[in-house]
Amino acid sequence: MVRGATLEHADKRVGSSAHMITTARVPADKPVRIAFSLNDSPDDTPPENTFPLAFPELEQQLQPLPPCHDSTESMEVFKQHCQIAEEYHEVKKEIALLEERKKELIARLEQAEKESMDAAQLAKEYAELTEENRTLKLAQMQCAEQLEKLRIQYQKRQGSS
Repeated sequence: MVRGATLEHADKRVGSSAHMITTARVPADKPVRIAFSLNDSPDDTPPENTFPLAFPELEQQLQPLPPCHDSTESMEVFKQHCQIAEEYHEVKKEIALLEERKKELIARLEQAEKESMDAAQLAKEYAELTEENRTLKLAQMQCAEQLEKLRIQYQKRQGSS
């Protein structure tokens, strides 16, 4: 087991994001904590402050990760991720609006169905009342005819007595 080691990057093409990693001699029974940064900002400034959450409505796991400033590829990926996140946000807003519109249309449909059922019920009730009215008029005519016959009979009896 090696008690201490120094690693340095030998290839200068790696770029400025590569850093020298140095370890000190530490007893094997002690825990070791290693911290490093891929940018040149001081350790007291958290990387989240560099790029605050650009999309606060977006779930944490979907937030664009801050790019490595020294890498154009990283910056491009970050820009693409921001565009995709913005599109995602717009789609979610549109879905919410469409869901609201769907609720409104369902409410209108239910109201129209209720009115249609009310109209059908009223038409049925009208037909029943019209039939009852016809029947009652017929009964009234029959009663009027019977009454007239009884008057005639009564007058004949009165005239013969």
